[in-house]
Amino acid sequence: MKQPNHNVVGWFEIPVRNMGRASKFYEAVFDIKLQPLHLGPLDMALFPGVEKSMGSSGSLIQHEFYTPSADGVLIYFTAFSGDVATELSRVEAAGGTVLVPKKLISKELGHMGVFVDTEGNRIAVHSRT
Repeated sequence: MKQPNHNVVGWFEIPVRNMGRASKFYEAVFDIKLQPLHLGPLDMALFPGVEKSMGSSGSLIQHEFYTPSADGVLIYFTAFSGDVATELSRVEAAGGTVLVPKKLISKELGHMGVFVDTEGNRIAVHSRT
């Protein structure tokens, strides 16, 4: 069986009901700037990405076909700060709820935490420290 030479995830989309509210939340929690993109009835806010990097990028998305949910796939964001506790410390002030505070997965894998965003999506954060 042939092994891929790239990561399995190429793109992700996080459903939102209110693009302005959701964009402000993610910008505050991750201390980043999202790029708005309007494609007719489809509204997106793109997360910053790095060409030829190990992970994938994605967007917030608002359209009638998308429904926010705390069930289903769990996306892990890499903590831009290097410590998952930093991003988790911003969640409640930005309007979300921390479900799992910083927790050690293992020495080899690092730490994780989980929160619910302003739209009702369950999202995780990961860091090595």
